[in-house]
Amino acid sequence: MSTTLCQVMGFLVSSLGVAGSIVATAMDTWSTQDLYDNPVTAVFQYQGLWRSCVRQSSGFTECRPYFTILGLPAMFQAVRALMIVGIVLGILGLLVCIFAMKCIRIGAMEDSAKANMTLTSGIMFIVAGLCAITGVSVFANMLVTNFWMSTTNMYQGMQNVQNRYTFGSALFVGWVAGGLALVGGIMMCLACRGLIPEESRYKAVSYNASGRNISYRTGPYKGYEPDPKTRKGTGYEDAPRSEDGRRSYPSKYDYV
Repeated sequence: MSTTLCQVMGFLVSSLGVAGSIVATAMDTWSTQDLYDNPVTAVFQYQGLWRSCVRQSSGFTECRPYFTILGLPAMFQAVRALMIVGIVLGILGLLVCIFAMKCIRIGAMEDSAKANMTLTSGIMFIVAGLCAITGVSVFANMLVTNFWMSTTNMYQGMQNVQNRYTFGSALFVGWVAGGLALVGGIMMCLACRGLIPEESRYKAVSYNASGRNISYRTGPYKGYEPDPKTRKGTGYEDAPRSEDGRRSYPSKYDYV
């Protein structure tokens, strides 16, 4: 029962993590304009992985996608790749996990096969969570670097060089989603141990007695004892009888 519960909980937590990664990747609020020095503005800008948007004070919002790939920074493209890889691995892990559920019977599938599939899906979820956390962290590092560079330029008198951007809500969604996928993958790996049959755990264990511990018991020596029937000469049973019924035995002079 505990194995099934751990497997189901891992599947649900991993599903939330994968869904959160998809939502975070599609959101446009990865970076938002910092309004600390100018709280009242007619234009509010925010950017995502796929497009940048501008919202006016009248409520009108205009979004423009990134039409080029080569013009984007290399780290920005790396964040895109990490999020996509994490989503693909998460979806594949969900498909494998569905067939590996202990409460679902498909044909004559053995528990050992389900254990291998559970372990595979758990590893996929762990890698997907690490990809999401890494991608969001790299983007956050880019924002911090640009923020302090913009702040330095502002203190030097160049106020209109560029706007400062801070963390958007998509970053926090990505961090939480990556953590959920990571925890779900660990739970699936723990559930794999409970699916392994008991007899297969000790199948490869063998015990060999050491030669030094073997003791030999010695007995008295028995020489060669030939069969009495094969002895040469006349035996007791084959000795001839005399007239009075007594047995007559050969003397030593009969063999000369």
